[in-house]
Amino acid sequence: MMATDSRVDFRERSLQGLWKNNPALVQLLGLCPLLGVSSSVVNALGLGLATLVVLVCSNLLVSLFRRTVPDAIRLPVFVMIIASMTTCVELVMQAWAYELYKVLGIFIPLIVTNCIILGRADAFASRNAPLPAILDGVMMGLGFAAVLIILGGLRELIGQGTLFANMDFLFGPTAASWELTVIPDYKMFLFAILPPGAFVFMGLLIAIKNITDARLEKARKASQDTPATGSKRVRVTG
Repeated sequence: MMATDSRVDFRERSLQGLWKNNPALVQLLGLCPLLGVSSSVVNALGLGLATLVVLVCSNLLVSLFRRTVPDAIRLPVFVMIIASMTTCVELVMQAWAYELYKVLGIFIPLIVTNCIILGRADAFASRNAPLPAILDGVMMGLGFAAVLIILGGLRELIGQGTLFANMDFLFGPTAASWELTVIPDYKMFLFAILPPGAFVFMGLLIAIKNITDARLEKARKASQDTPATGSKRVRVTG
C-alpha cells in the first residue's frame, strides 16, 4: 500500500511541476531572468540548470532543518540557505563555465531573489520530509528549465536562424560543432532577441497551455457525459 501511495505522490508532484502548476506558465514566477536571459538555448540551459540545482539543494536543507528553525526567523534562514547554495553554484560556474557565467552576468546572483525558490521552500519543503521536498524541487526546477529552453530555442531560431549556438560555453570545445544552421543566410530578426520579443513569445506559450488545458477539460467532461452503451437484458417470466 505504501508503494502505491508513493507512486501516486510521484505522479502528482511531477504533474504539478511540469504542467498543472508550472512555476513559469501558471504561477508566473521568475519572469525577470526568464525573459532577460532566454535569448538562446545555451543561455536558457545554463540558467535553468543553475536554478534547478539551487532549488533542489535549498529544498533539501530547508526540509532537514524544518523542525529546528523558529517561526520568527524562518524566512531569513531560508534566504540564507538559498544565498549559500547560489554562491556555490556561482563559484562552480566561474570555475567550469566562465564564458557562460560572463554572459549570464547578474542573473546568476539574482537566483537568490527568485520567488520560485523561496516560495517552494516556505510552501512545501518546510512542511514535508526530505524525499518529497527533493522531488518537488526537481519537478519545479525541470518545469522552469523546460520553459526557459523552449523560449530560448524559439527566440534563437527566429532571431538568428540557428539552434544550439555557443554550446561550448557550457559543455567545452567539443560542443562547438553542435550548432545547427536551420535557415542559411538568415538576416537577424532583432525583435525576437530583445526583451519585447521575449514577452511576445512568453505570451504565446501561456496561451498555448491555456488552450490545451481547455480542450483537455472539454474532452474529459464529454467522456463523463457520454452514456454507457451496451445491450440490456430483459427478464421474461411465463
